[in-house]
Amino acid sequence: MYARSWLLIGFVAAVLACAPPGDPDPAGGAIDLPSLDAVFSEFADPAGPGCAMAVSRDGQEVLSRAYGMADLEWRIPNVPETVFEPGSVSKQFTAAATMLLVIDGAISLDDDIRDYFPEIPDYGEPVTVRMLVNHTSGLRDWGSIAGIEGWRRWTRVHSHKHALDIVTRQQALNYEPGRYWSYTNSGYNLLAMLVERVTGMSFDGFSQERLFGPLGMTNTEWRDDFTEVVENRAVGYSPGDDGEWHMDMPFENVTGNGGLLTTVGDMLRFARNLDTGEVGGGEFIRLMHEQGILDSGRQLAYAGGIYVEEYRGLKEVHHSGGTAGYRGYLTRFPDHGVAISIMCNDANASPRRLAHGVADLYLADAITQDESGAAPATVELEPELLAPLAGTYRDTRTGQPVEIATDGDHLSFGGDRLFASSSSEFSSASGIEISFETVPMADGRPAALMDSPVGDDVRLEPVADFEPTARELADYVGSYYSHEAEATYSIAADGGTLTIANRYGEGPPGNAIRPLGPDRTLTPAYRDVFTRGLTTYIFRRDQAGRITGLSLSEARVWDLRFERTR
Repeated sequence: MYARSWLLIGFVAAVLACAPPGDPDPAGGAIDLPSLDAVFSEFADPAGPGCAMAVSRDGQEVLSRAYGMADLEWRIPNVPETVFEPGSVSKQFTAAATMLLVIDGAISLDDDIRDYFPEIPDYGEPVTVRMLVNHTSGLRDWGSIAGIEGWRRWTRVHSHKHALDIVTRQQALNYEPGRYWSYTNSGYNLLAMLVERVTGMSFDGFSQERLFGPLGMTNTEWRDDFTEVVENRAVGYSPGDDGEWHMDMPFENVTGNGGLLTTVGDMLRFARNLDTGEVGGGEFIRLMHEQGILDSGRQLAYAGGIYVEEYRGLKEVHHSGGTAGYRGYLTRFPDHGVAISIMCNDANASPRRLAHGVADLYLADAITQDESGAAPATVELEPELLAPLAGTYRDTRTGQPVEIATDGDHLSFGGDRLFASSSSEFSSASGIEISFETVPMADGRPAALMDSPVGDDVRLEPVADFEPTARELADYVGSYYSHEAEATYSIAADGGTLTIANRYGEGPPGNAIRPLGPDRTLTPAYRDVFTRGLTTYIFRRDQAGRITGLSLSEARVWDLRFERTR
């Protein structure tokens, strides 16, 4: 019965998609359908997955459309009523539930989380509820730790018990609470669990009673049982190594960080509440938009599960997300009363780019900057001034290597061009600023201070390239164990390279989800430091120069220690 209903809805949607151009937005601002459809042209193939989108003006939905297929096996199209998962877009819904408890007086944002989770280690300084909301807690990301163990998310059925177990095993934080900003799912999983511990209700039950129900979000729920049948749900897809589409679903029972099942229309109902305070009132609006502040006094872009930033000269309040084969983006331009929600079941989709394409149509008259943003003021520097600055640098927080490159005319960082305002000051169109010191270090290059618009200052120190000999590589060979990750890494030397053995194998051919891939080759970055992909392995020595362990750093896990056991 459901399949027939879907096919009927899909047929109607297909007919509507062929309607002649017109103004689908009666609230004003003629947006012709061909221009809008062109934004989503990559999803016009009926043989692939796609997206749904909706737009509201002043809280009223004025347009919704869908593209591509919700289910490739049954040939069911996406429609605006299709249920997707928007990944980390869910975090603002978790923050909203938390803020309702704050308004109730049941909790305070300045409470120590150990008041509610005494099983979490005492790190010497309190980690507060506010730090969980703002990503300044220093807590390592549990999903990253699970991946380090060898079973990244969706390759096992993780639950809140597993997430909490991993968090409580961590004997150290990424940094002192409140000192830096680092994105971590752990904080938002703890917030969902906090709601349950304080209220005695399930997280979904509380959300339905206090948030989803009052806002009329009738197609929204938390995915706390991945085996549950969800009517009208799209299947998530990722391309496999064989060039075919493969189902890529979030088979886990973890929520708060993600795990929201919803529609583009329901997301707009939530977005409206961020402007009106229909639920929670003015205090809710204030708490949700209160941006985090580091110990240094620096204000962050991150607030209550949302970023407060600018797009092309316009204030934008937004969050993106991705989970398994799903992608999502919810954004508001509050000064202009426009909100846009987009969700996709194609892992290759970029809903942020799509949403901005829609915003360009709706807000064309208000946009004050070109697509690259405001170009930084520049001066032209001779190649001989740029060349000494290029090379490998060490992030002094994490030990991770970063590259500053030059093409002879410009410097670049992470693939982004750097514009020079002086011989030592550079910035990118995305807002990264790099200031080089005047005194060179040992290899002739100076250190630099990198200032990121989303977080904090990072000191970068130049490091020399490392080409280890076979004898030097032999020093690293051995077994290394981490209690925090419950994992043993076996390091071997093979043909002049280091590898980490993969005890789980490659997985079936063409599979979009693999535990670890084949045996992993490590690439030397600088002395005693190797990389593979975005993971950095730092071998540690004692005072006598013997290698006694290694530490592992990734974007969301810093300095995870392994002891050498052999």
